[in-house]
Amino acid sequence: MEATEKDILRGGQFLVKETNCEDIFTPEDFNEDQLMMKEAVSEFVDREIWAKKPQFEKKDFALTESCMQKAAELGFLSVSVPEEYGGMGMGFVDTMLVCDFISGATGSFSTAFGAHTGIGTMPITLYGTEEQKKKYVPKLASGEWFGSYCLTEPSAGSDANSGKTKAVLSEDGKTYKITGQKMWISNAGFCSLMIVFARIEDDKNITGFIIEYDPENPNGITMGEEEHKLGIRSSSTRQVFFNDTVVPVENMLSTRGNGFKIAMNALNVGRIKLAAACLDAQRRTITESVKYANDRIQFNTPISSFGAIRQKIAEMATNCWVGEAASYRAAKNIEDRIELRRNNGKDTHQEAELKGVEEYAIECSILKVAVSEFIQHCTDEGIQIFGGMGFSEETPIESAWRDARISRIYEGTNEINRMLSIGMLIKKAMKGHVDVLTPAMAVKEELVGIPSFEVPDFSELFSEEKNIVKNLKKLFLMVAGAALQKYGEKIEEQQQLMLAASDILIQIYLAESAILRAEKMAKKEGEDQVKEQIAMAKLNLFHAIDVIETAGKHSIISFSTGDEQRMMLMGLKRYIKYVNMPNIIELRHIIAEKVIKENKYCF
Repeated sequence: MEATEKDILRGGQFLVKETNCEDIFTPEDFNEDQLMMKEAVSEFVDREIWAKKPQFEKKDFALTESCMQKAAELGFLSVSVPEEYGGMGMGFVDTMLVCDFISGATGSFSTAFGAHTGIGTMPITLYGTEEQKKKYVPKLASGEWFGSYCLTEPSAGSDANSGKTKAVLSEDGKTYKITGQKMWISNAGFCSLMIVFARIEDDKNITGFIIEYDPENPNGITMGEEEHKLGIRSSSTRQVFFNDTVVPVENMLSTRGNGFKIAMNALNVGRIKLAAACLDAQRRTITESVKYANDRIQFNTPISSFGAIRQKIAEMATNCWVGEAASYRAAKNIEDRIELRRNNGKDTHQEAELKGVEEYAIECSILKVAVSEFIQHCTDEGIQIFGGMGFSEETPIESAWRDARISRIYEGTNEINRMLSIGMLIKKAMKGHVDVLTPAMAVKEELVGIPSFEVPDFSELFSEEKNIVKNLKKLFLMVAGAALQKYGEKIEEQQQLMLAASDILIQIYLAESAILRAEKMAKKEGEDQVKEQIAMAKLNLFHAIDVIETAGKHSIISFSTGDEQRMMLMGLKRYIKYVNMPNIIELRHIIAEKVIKENKYCF
């Protein structure tokens, strides 16, 4: 059925509108083609990457490059590339799926894959001229060439637009000369093409360029040595120096001064893809940890029978399952929005794709933060389950922990992304794309009114949990609305309040996504068949409330005083209240029991 403008929630609207479980996409909705693709990718990863995991830890850059070639031969580099440029032209969910299942074995390969297919290829397919796309994209899609992305500089990291690399137009107006230094460039050691950002004269914004690189004819390009990194050890990461590198004017990407926008939009896509890239790593970490816990005998019993270990397994599995729910929910929203814009006939393929992703920039930032923190927690707990062996390079957990660490820095740090999610929500509210004001005023009136003391009927599955999510949304509007009223446009200077508000926003999106996924499954298969998924949705909500209560309280007592503070603290208490508290230990037991019995992550 074709989606209509009315059906699809706009980015950020999850906060002010209710969503039915039938209206979200979950991994259980993968079609036959998607399941075949998932199988093909997993087989490739098991055979070519997971089996060679120890080699990746020995800085075998040639191995990463050869695995990229093999991935190219199987078509995995071309999934999101339009068919007219040699790609498969598949949808956004397919792209997410491939990124998810190809990224779980080692961060070295997933970094190379992500840098090439995302920020190395995508800026040309989305912003390039027809000539640029015809010339470069087929080579990138086939793996004949590999791409890299040169944005970061020693003085320009999170502040990407402050780069000092210069582009000077020649007197005859036919070429630019690029001079400057870039750092942390993934795939630099084996790329044939670079997307490079430089400033022309004293322009306010940087400009993008497509630069070919041939080591035999370096054109003023030199490379630093491979960086020595904590993780992703076989991912080629170098500094790149440009010294009067000549670029034809027709290799400018998009228009002059549009580089910052290209960089930001590339990062939006990169953020949700990074969330996907952290999912299979969790599945594999959980599986390895459970296998070890089932085999490891202490005090004459497998350690998987101990409550302390079962708690870890349940929490790891829950986080992974919740991350899947939220990531694929957003991916399908993006896919539907792209399709809608294409069908309306107003946008080109490029515009539809760009605007589709840009619409959900808030969700992309939410997912980047949440899932990157889940994988760090997962690998850390994996080491703990393995005990001393987890600290040894003999096990796969030690490298998984090191590889996970970069994900909280990639694609904008988690701090930047937390503040972005709130900043973008405020901008959407100002533009009238998300009506936050009306529900915020309603919450204000509700707080001064007399609360109802009736005990609602919560006998239906998730009726209480969904009511709590509705209240958590009110809590966000109460806290964020009051802070915005106090600080106005200067709210962005209040970074700690922005961080707290984003923690509330993130937890609401995750909790709702998990509940809707479990509810959809229960309606389809029956509650008895999905009791573990129901338990995970309930356990996650309980944890979400803890995070939200802390963030809310810290904010309220820091920016309000007197009666206003008392009223908001009472509101906080009201909005996080359970009528029927869940039995957390029992929920964990239900989840862990299933995973331990299956001897793997099995959802």
